[in-house]
Amino acid sequence: MLGKTAGGLFWMFRYLERSENTARLVDAGFRMALTRSDHAEDEWASIIDTASVRQSFLNAGGKFDGQSVVNFLLRDPANPSSVISITEAARNNARLVRTALTREVWEAVNESWIVLKDVLARPIKETELPEVLGIIRRQSSLVRGATVGTMLRNDIYNFARIGTFIERSDNIARILDVKYYVLLPSVTLVGSTLDNVQWETILRSASAERAFRWLHGGEARASTIADFLILDRRMPRSLLYCLRKIAGNLGHLCADYNTRVPSLGMALSMRDDLEDRSIERIMDTGLHEFLLAFIQNNNMLAQQVEQDFRFNS
Repeated sequence: MLGKTAGGLFWMFRYLERSENTARLVDAGFRMALTRSDHAEDEWASIIDTASVRQSFLNAGGKFDGQSVVNFLLRDPANPSSVISITEAARNNARLVRTALTREVWEAVNESWIVLKDVLARPIKETELPEVLGIIRRQSSLVRGATVGTMLRNDIYNFARIGTFIERSDNIARILDVKYYVLLPSVTLVGSTLDNVQWETILRSASAERAFRWLHGGEARASTIADFLILDRRMPRSLLYCLRKIAGNLGHLCADYNTRVPSLGMALSMRDDLEDRSIERIMDTGLHEFLLAFIQNNNMLAQQVEQDFRFNS
């Protein structure tokens, strides 16, 4: 496969995953702002920080209120990280690699662009926000379903899945970090009702609340939830689950091409490091520090994948 085609697939599916993840991040901010209405500005500022768009948001004259943040993250075409912008980028990448996609996948991507372009054409009222976020998530699910249901398990599929899981793990790490390090107003509130409500909001944002209840019942403690979203092998949005999938797909690529690339070694090392950790060890050494290191290593892994498979050639 040409490196440019591999890169188009990798980034197409990163953008699609990012669209859904941005919706989840906005949902987290919206729910947390409701729990702390007197500090809503701080909550929305933290969402902008988590999305790594503070400077561009301020340059655009943004204010840290729900309306401004929601419109900037979802529908501002001048923001290259907005849902409307990255959905368009995903569609453009899909057009470039059209011959590598099944008809069902292409049609799902194209439909997502048409639907979201219409839904996000107007400013979003607070009462409409949950429905709009639901539409964004559903459109992403349609593409993912078409991909899993119709694509051959070959190098095309592997590049698509690597992009998906690198983006997903980055998002989960950022959402966890914004909760633990930014949103909690005081260390004196750790374990309080407010603290527990915010952690449960994180579960909902990751579509993990029901699965967590099946496994843990009413034990919604911070360490238990963090363990679930970081180390659980069965949770499809946990960091460990994502790393296991990335390593697996890279392994399939190496087998197909009869080679071994540095990115596979990096993924295996990151996976093994997580499998050797306990949540107690992570919390004792600092959850914030752990998450920052994970985000950095995950970004380095993505860059190494690009180099190994010559995306720019």
